[in-house]
Amino acid sequence: MSVLAAIAVLAVLILVHELGHFVAARSQGILVNRFSLGFGPVLLKYQGSQTEYAVRAFPLGGFVGFPDDDPDSDIPPNDPNLLRNRPVLDRAIVISAGVIANLIFAYLVLVLQLGIVGIPKELNYQAGVIVQPVNQESVAYQAGIREGDIILAVNGQELPASDKSTPLLTKEIQTHPNQQIELKIQREKQQQTLKLTPKLGADGKGVVGVALSPNATAVYRRPNSPFEIFGLAANRFQQLFVGTLSGFGQLITNFQQTAGQVSGPVNIVKIGAKLAEDNSVNLLSFAAIISINLAIINILPLPALDGGQLAFLLIEGLRGKPVPSRIQEGVMQTGLVLLLGLGIFLIVKETTQLTSQLEWVQKLFQ
Repeated sequence: MSVLAAIAVLAVLILVHELGHFVAARSQGILVNRFSLGFGPVLLKYQGSQTEYAVRAFPLGGFVGFPDDDPDSDIPPNDPNLLRNRPVLDRAIVISAGVIANLIFAYLVLVLQLGIVGIPKELNYQAGVIVQPVNQESVAYQAGIREGDIILAVNGQELPASDKSTPLLTKEIQTHPNQQIELKIQREKQQQTLKLTPKLGADGKGVVGVALSPNATAVYRRPNSPFEIFGLAANRFQQLFVGTLSGFGQLITNFQQTAGQVSGPVNIVKIGAKLAEDNSVNLLSFAAIISINLAIINILPLPALDGGQLAFLLIEGLRGKPVPSRIQEGVMQTGLVLLLGLGIFLIVKETTQLTSQLEWVQKLFQ
């Protein structure tokens, strides 16, 4: 059920994105002839007065179709309500509306989460630091560390039940590149000792390929007013947005170190399922984070993405006439092939990794 919940969240985010395009077009009187959630064979469809609405077999996708792209359309090519015949600004609004919808949705999800769960008040710390290996090639994973393990001590030094544990562990790892360190970990109710050697990172510090989080549980209080919820949601949205931008920046400036952290749909579903399994409310945080990521990815000026189309519109606005259709189509088709290739590669890579994790595979098919 947790896997289905994670897939449902992704489907909703795609629906929100496509609804943004659809509403922006219809509100300006631009003709839309198809609105589809998913790809592949049609499962359900409804023909409205102007638009065909459909649900297709594969939910991780969707599209808004315009008569401009339909060779069977009987609408005259000079109709002013065709998307291609509208001014650059009108078309830019339609193209960017999906990104805007995802950002607005992420903020509203954070508002909902704070309204349901409450306002974080304090953390009840326990000894140690919770770790999660970045991938199976990481030093930590190769040494035997697994997701959810709690590191209780490093080099014989206990990690206290406080907010100092994570910085202490981070410092020990970073200051011992190419030097063996000893970790005492707890997995469920059993303790064991592991030894690993941090490798030298690009910044000269030791790295082992783990994400660290405090071993703590949050205590919540009820909000004082709706305004407090909106304000805190705005702050959290800003943190997530800036953090996501920073992550994409590191992917560009430090590709070799961060490329292994790129996740495809299989791993994203796995993360969402794990969050849902721990606490169903966590799916709201998952939805907000993925929605922001989806918005930022789509606004990148890459072929076959919204940002790529906006780039063509910018060129058209500057030169006073559109880029020739054959050039646009060639660039978009090339970009689409590359994106599909990357998606297939990530799916195959992550599925192979998952099949080696028997416990996860068992849960996946229960």
